[in-house]
Amino acid sequence: MDNSGTSHAHDAFFKIVMSQPEAARDFLNLHLPPALLAICDLDTLQLESTSFVDADLKPYISDILWSVETTRGSGYVYALIEHQSKPEKYITFRMLRYSVAAMQRHLDVHKTLPLVIPVLFYAGKRSPYPFSMNWLDAFEDPEMAAALYCRDFPLVDITRVPDDEILRHRRVALMEFLLKNIIRRDLMELTDTLTDLLVSQLESGYTTEKTLLAAINYAVRDGDTDDYHRFINTLAQRLPQQRETIMTVAQRLREEGRLEGRMEGREEGIQIGEEKGLIKGKLEGKLEVAQQMLASGMDRHSVMTLTGLSDDDLRNLRH
Repeated sequence: MDNSGTSHAHDAFFKIVMSQPEAARDFLNLHLPPALLAICDLDTLQLESTSFVDADLKPYISDILWSVETTRGSGYVYALIEHQSKPEKYITFRMLRYSVAAMQRHLDVHKTLPLVIPVLFYAGKRSPYPFSMNWLDAFEDPEMAAALYCRDFPLVDITRVPDDEILRHRRVALMEFLLKNIIRRDLMELTDTLTDLLVSQLESGYTTEKTLLAAINYAVRDGDTDDYHRFINTLAQRLPQQRETIMTVAQRLREEGRLEGRMEGREEGIQIGEEKGLIKGKLEGKLEVAQQMLASGMDRHSVMTLTGLSDDDLRNLRH
């Protein structure tokens, strides 16, 4: 027997009543835990729209969302009231998702997260309600879940890790070293350590061609120094097998104007794209770099992010 029509009727009746502020006030007075009721000024009840809810949740929602000001004179509390006539094992997780969506909508216009109080109103044939109302019990290991989600989240603050320790981090050493230092120090201060790291990473097999290409592009594109010629030349000398890649990346950046005014007219070192008509223009320089990135196995999204090219530009590489 299809009970969907009956279920919708239950939900509709529930929403008609609970959308009235007087009824909602009585409901919350009766059913909120005392500690939570004490912080709610029920005279300020305001019915909230649920239009912000993700599309994949909408088919399951019969919720009423009320906001109230706090008795402490600042901030808001939201009461999320869900009606259910058939028990659902993972209702707490769904209500949590809805609560987080309400928090995000609030945070879009306020500076702190609000409390969202999820309340399940159950009126079904089966009694008592058979499932836990602690969302952590939905995990296979509730104790481990509580240890994770009820404490500070793990933080990797790489700014506090010494460089010599980072250099021992195997396949993530290059990423961590660049991300830590590139916005905090001049590139020339990093040259010796960076080139030694690149050499050791290549020799040990910890860095792939794809990662190396991304690292060089990132360092030259986003790092800062007053002597780009020297930095690029040092990289090319220490990494002769990657010389062509380094030159191509530097050529593109020069064509974008990123190197202008920083190299102060110095022409010694690597001559980038100036011999034999190699200067092909800003777009063609980018396309050449993109071709190398794709050939090394880098995904299209990363290539577009690093080069600024569009999906159409990359498609044109095939023609």
